[in-house]
Amino acid sequence: MIKPARILITAGEPAGIGPEIVIKLAQLEHSDQLLVCASPTLLKETAQQLQLPLTLSEFDPAQAPSAHQKAHLWVVPVELQAPAVAGSLNQANSAYVIKTLKIAHQLASENRVDAILTGPVHKGIINQAGLSFTGHTEFFAEKSQVSKVVMMLATEGLRVALATTHLPLKAVPDAITPQLLNQVIRILIQDLQSKFALERPKILVCGLNPHAGEDGHLGSEEIETIIPTLERLRAEVNAELIGPVPADTAFQPKFLQQVDTVLAMYHDQGLPTLKYKGFGKAINLTLGLPYIRTSVDHGTGLDIAGKNLADIGSMQYALQFTQQLIRNSKSN
Repeated sequence: MIKPARILITAGEPAGIGPEIVIKLAQLEHSDQLLVCASPTLLKETAQQLQLPLTLSEFDPAQAPSAHQKAHLWVVPVELQAPAVAGSLNQANSAYVIKTLKIAHQLASENRVDAILTGPVHKGIINQAGLSFTGHTEFFAEKSQVSKVVMMLATEGLRVALATTHLPLKAVPDAITPQLLNQVIRILIQDLQSKFALERPKILVCGLNPHAGEDGHLGSEEIETIIPTLERLRAEVNAELIGPVPADTAFQPKFLQQVDTVLAMYHDQGLPTLKYKGFGKAINLTLGLPYIRTSVDHGTGLDIAGKNLADIGSMQYALQFTQQLIRNSKSN
């Protein structure tokens, strides 16, 4: 019998749809123990508004993990600084959001939980409160003191990792250096092996320029940087590196069926296709951390918060994906 894992969910922005999604998720059967780092008061009030049953128990790490019970959540309590009003952001609760993430990192670092699954936060209101916050990915990287992490999004039949993330388009070419590509590809290979149980992963690498540079006529980055870096890595890593290939043809099914992931050079090169294919059923992963961290693929949904309209599809898929990553990691 497989021992239940512990998965810690952060409920995210209290005025958004995160608390609603967590409570709806709790109504289903799950084979692992679900913990939520959030305000118990907020969870109870949200459950009452949704007219859904909910029992809360404070998490005790000394107890052995147990499978989830419907309408029950183990809670790591953090209280709000001000009452949460659905759909209405409040700077006073920004510190609450950051505290939930700090606790999640601590529990994962101490191996008290097997993975972190993050609900959506609002970066703008956190920064307006005077708290520097670029995003979950950067937050957990800093707390874990790792020099580099890699963002990957995944949906059924497609995984896309990014060489660069949130950069202006004009800054991308200068950012694509041999050092960056070496770091990103090594992290990608390591996590595909350790968390996805792929012994020799196959990675399709996109070029930066149209037609992958057209032999230098449409840009020199492929010839000067990408191709030499891939050639060096092929001699050093246990992976199949294919490319660079033109990004406009990389996402054809006949190519995707033969590879484990696509490495895109920049954010809007890789993610439009993935979000078109899997929006509402896709997840965000941070590779290169010492623990598993996944996330939903949507925002705080302030326009529908408090209206019982939030769909749990992305959170449900993220949870299932997280469970599989945990199983893979423990089998290695």
